[in-house]
Amino acid sequence: QAPLVESGGGLVQAGESLRLSCVASGWFFSIATLGWHRQKPGQQRELVASITVPGVTNYADSVKGRFTISRDDARKTVYLQMNNLKPEDTAVYTCSLGPTSSEFTSWGQGTQVTVSS
Repeated sequence: QAPLVESGGGLVQAGESLRLSCVASGWFFSIATLGWHRQKPGQQRELVASITVPGVTNYADSVKGRFTISRDDARKTVYLQMNNLKPEDTAVYTCSLGPTSSEFTSWGQGTQVTVSS
């Protein structure tokens, strides 16, 4: 298990930006698929974005064109740049790590993102 620690959440107005960061420990970070999930109140957790080792990215339709996931293997850090935020993006965002985008095995504690209208 690789401890994951997120940061960068907060309260912003619609149209503004935030960048989330997630620092991991463990030697296998550089060979893992990384992801950002979010969970809205009363809803199930959903995968927002993922990035593989070669850098192939995938996004949920609701965030395409607004969010960008990236990784820095030297710093064992994964980022989520969120632009043009909308009130419906309000959620707890959690980073994850695993062998594939359908098998995440380590999770962070989450960081709250609140977007006001």
